[in-house]
Amino acid sequence: MATIFAVGVGPGDPELLTRKAERVLRQADVILAPVSNPSEASVALATIRGFLDESRQEVIVHPFPMTSDKARLLHAWQEAAALIAVRAEDGKDVAFVTIGDPLFYSTFIYLQRILREICPHIPIEIVPGISSVNASAAAAGIPLVEADEKMAVIPATAGVEKIAFALARFETVVLLKVKPVFGDILELIRQTGRERSTVFVERVGSGRQMVLTDFAEIAAHAPDYLSLMIIRCSC
Repeated sequence: MATIFAVGVGPGDPELLTRKAERVLRQADVILAPVSNPSEASVALATIRGFLDESRQEVIVHPFPMTSDKARLLHAWQEAAALIAVRAEDGKDVAFVTIGDPLFYSTFIYLQRILREICPHIPIEIVPGISSVNASAAAAGIPLVEADEKMAVIPATAGVEKIAFALARFETVVLLKVKPVFGDILELIRQTGRERSTVFVERVGSGRQMVLTDFAEIAAHAPDYLSLMIIRCSC
């Protein structure tokens, strides 16, 4: 029987794929890669191209719009799930690739729910990947948590109030998707005296990786969408 795989390909460095991820990608009949903008390349697909045989494998790039419009998102998820299901029903192993990990703020979470409804008899296997959080800490050479410390991971778009709440209660706060509210985050860091314990990481694992630890440099930078901040307790 065919299998649907969700493969985490890590933050963008092909060398950070697991051996299992590479094996699954080499063996799959179909590769489906997400892209937020059809005019741009898929980061996940660019990461794994060296492992594929496109003369044998079908490679599909499917758009998932960057929007809060639930109706548009649901349509994109349903379309992708249908593409996967029809091929799996035809006996083909399908690998959906995603940057980071498939179950960590990933589009596959929504696809999995739909697939379990429309083709519950087809097995789904998750191949975990290295998240941008772990990769960024490694690139910066800083610990995320130690001993009995606590950590919170927050999409910055959740709002400054929730970020402030986390900073008051967790030794480490990791902020994802910082671009839309970057100025507000910087002001909050100043107010809480965390300037010297903040690290900014952009495009980790790629040729465009940037790690900034000087707060003045962080504040002067215009962040890319694939950026995060690690804020440690300054006490």
